[in-house]
Amino acid sequence: MKRFLSLATALCLLLGLCSFAAAEGDEPLRVVALKGPTAMGMVKLMSEEDPAYAFEIVSDITMVTPMVARGEVDIAAVPANVAAVLYNNPDVDVQVLCVNTLGVLYIVENGDTVHSVEDLKGRTIYASGAGATPEYALNYILSANGIEDVNVEWKSEHTECLSALLADENGIAMLPQPFVTTALMKNENLRVALSLTDEWNALQAGSETPSAMVTGVLIVRHAYAEAHPDKVNAFMDAYAASVEWVNANVDEAAALVGGYDIVPEAVARQAIPACNIVCIRDEELVAALGGYLTVLFEQNPRAVGGAVPGEDFWYAR
Repeated sequence: MKRFLSLATALCLLLGLCSFAAAEGDEPLRVVALKGPTAMGMVKLMSEEDPAYAFEIVSDITMVTPMVARGEVDIAAVPANVAAVLYNNPDVDVQVLCVNTLGVLYIVENGDTVHSVEDLKGRTIYASGAGATPEYALNYILSANGIEDVNVEWKSEHTECLSALLADENGIAMLPQPFVTTALMKNENLRVALSLTDEWNALQAGSETPSAMVTGVLIVRHAYAEAHPDKVNAFMDAYAASVEWVNANVDEAAALVGGYDIVPEAVARQAIPACNIVCIRDEELVAALGGYLTVLFEQNPRAVGGAVPGEDFWYAR
């Protein structure tokens, strides 16, 4: 009798564990992105309301990194250097899936005096993003052009930077899209003076292994990728299709972007073509992002968490 009870108990436990595993496997893949270009490429996929995916859009990167660290999300859109910092954190295990946004930084001025990087000498630039991609990109471009006498007035966020620019009739600011579009819509005297992406590409043109200027990437929890490779691969294929659709259908995409409260529809309609929304993965990913992180490391090792990520940083299908 005892033996029968033991076998029955074991069978119940086994069935319970199988049911739990099946339920866990059926849970939606959890995705988080920031308001802005990193979320824009997802809107077509989001609009399909596939129960296999659960999306969340947040307003600040400080909300995303703890979610990744605590395992509350499976895939996250983060700034490129943040992906490396998380990888180098011994308590977090992530891999990079793709570059989702190339350069979105521009120099905007209230006037018509800046036509080259040289014209920034002796000027004050309003900017936000100290200690993150914007600062490192600007420092690289200035130092590579031999320019040291630039005063950067760092603001706490992009909206504060935009306000400072609009209030200064001779102001210069470094802004990302879609804030560039917002600024131009608010003041007809503003103009885009320089694209930091173009300046980066010009500096890299002579390199044997030229890197791209990268703004954002998608990362995945390593444990999740190992346990559910089919789900990750299916998501990436669907995401790539969504990115292609967004770039080819700007008006419809802008309506979705506005509907998800990422940015207003009117802003999105003008900003999407300048947001460099992409899905670069596999070998191209390693070339584009690896070179970029190396440039940041050479500027300041802390920018990437102390070391350029190793081979296990790259997700492989």
